[in-house]
Amino acid sequence: MDCLFCKIISGDIPSQKVYESETVVAFKDINPQAPVHILIIPKFHIESLAEITEDTVGVTAEIMLVAKQLAQEFSLGNGYRVITNIGDDGGQTVHHLHFHLIGGKKLSEQMC
Repeated sequence: MDCLFCKIISGDIPSQKVYESETVVAFKDINPQAPVHILIIPKFHIESLAEITEDTVGVTAEIMLVAKQLAQEFSLGNGYRVITNIGDDGGQTVHHLHFHLIGGKKLSEQMC
């Protein structure tokens, strides 16, 4: 598989991991859009949120808990964003389900 995030999970591409469990990994974005910009992904390949099934929905709940935990660890008590892009028109550039945890500054109210 030629998936960038699968290569990060396997260790073929280095990353700055900030969290890892059996099913989820989180690492710093290499092109941060804010002082804190962390990607949280499942360790198994799912293309996007559009691919979630009853069998895989649990990983999204785990990712939300990880986002909350990392927001606390990175002192984002004043607020933060959790974003996922779905498909080309939604701005998804890596087709492996991932959530952006973004914060550390006052974010624009504008979403796009």
